Amino acid sequence: MTEMERLNEEEPVVYLTREGYEKLKERLEYLINVRRPEIAQQIHDAKEMGDISENAGYDEAKNAQAFLEGEIAELEWKLKHAVIIEEDRPGDTVALGAQVTVVDEASGEEETYTIVGSAEADPFEGRISNESPVGKALMGHKVGEVVEAHTPGGILRMRITKIQ
Repeated sequence: MTEMERLNEEEPVVYLTREGYEKLKERLEYLINVRRPEIAQQIHDAKEMGDISENAGYDEAKNAQAFLEGEIAELEWKLKHAVIIEEDRPGDTVALGAQVTVVDEASGEEETYTIVGSAEADPFEGRISNESPVGKALMGHKVGEVVEAHTPGGILRMRITKIQ
């Protein structure tokens, strides 16, 4: 199914780079093939100790199992609804996968961001979500344009200087 077909059917979409998709797949495989058996063994060992009604090891293992199964379900959902964004796509406007350099109009400070889906956002690594105030403000704009982002810290005015 193409991205447009998904959007037309109003299914949820999780935008991921190829790298982000592969990381989620690796994490899922690790949880299923390594962590799940480890926790199952912990539960088994705790049961072997006798009465489980007052067994802290058993309770801890069951809690870990519940947390693990929740994370597995979340990763499976994200991968099922994933749409891979192309980071090397051509274009002169800001879109998912673009690397954008901006200059803060007030301070003159330069920043470079990669626009990604919310599942991969990591502001400390310069990867911002297309749904964040700055990401949303930049989307669809071109080099030379000044955009305003309404952030919790106030209005941020940025001039786009480069799009890759």
